[in-house]
Amino acid sequence: MKSFFPILVVGLLVATIVFPAAHPTASASPKVTADTLKQLEGEFMKAAAEKGSQGYMSYYADDAVEVPNGHALISGKANIAATMGFLDDKNNRLVWTPVGADISASGDLGYTYGTYAFHSKDMEGKPTVEYGKYARIWKQQKDGNWKVVLDMGNASPQPK
Repeated sequence: MKSFFPILVVGLLVATIVFPAAHPTASASPKVTADTLKQLEGEFMKAAAEKGSQGYMSYYADDAVEVPNGHALISGKANIAATMGFLDDKNNRLVWTPVGADISASGDLGYTYGTYAFHSKDMEGKPTVEYGKYARIWKQQKDGNWKVVLDMGNASPQPK
């Protein structure tokens, strides 16, 4: 019996090293949910309000595609940024409300959709509001951050 005990102890030590207990490590990424993407939408809108086009574009991936209402596709962050200067005008304000979101089973792709309102002034200086709907596809980047890879929107009547 005495000769069996050291073998048992060594076996347990080897098993502990080879088969560690299953538990998350400190470096494990937190699980992303639909609510995570909705929260990102809020941060995205705040960045646009505070920093204009630069804040808005900071949420786009380099290879993003924009599908603007009534216009041709725009490919690439730099090309999209060239069309977003209107966000730098303090008379303009783009606000949106995510209505829904979901995440892929793999956890690295998701989408959001909702409504938006673009507040501006017309040629006579009178306040105007344009309403619409949007859908965005978000993708987790290699650095772990989530960026918009596809953004599309279309105009709609004023909500009831």
